[in-house]
Amino acid sequence: MENEQQPTANNQQQIQIKDGFAGGEYANGMQVTHTKEEFLITFLNIIPPSGRVTGKIISSPGHIKRMISALADNLKKYEEKFGPVETAESPKDKIGFQA
Repeated sequence: MENEQQPTANNQQQIQIKDGFAGGEYANGMQVTHTKEEFLITFLNIIPPSGRVTGKIISSPGHIKRMISALADNLKKYEEKFGPVETAESPKDKIGFQA
């Protein structure tokens, strides 16, 4: 397999960013669904009366568990530095989108 990239000497990987993605996208909502094989997380930017999808992640259950662990660890560090974070209220009305 001559097209395979070999790890560099210091075991670093080169990561490329899609065009137009470097600035990131704001999300204030998300939807999570799953099958036995994968999780689908859809990030939303909701500004009533409408909203738009800002990104999607499809990943394995094992990787989702690692992401949750990394987020929990970082949230703990954040709260140690800046104080407790209050959980945001869920929307009172059902949010639905029509295609």
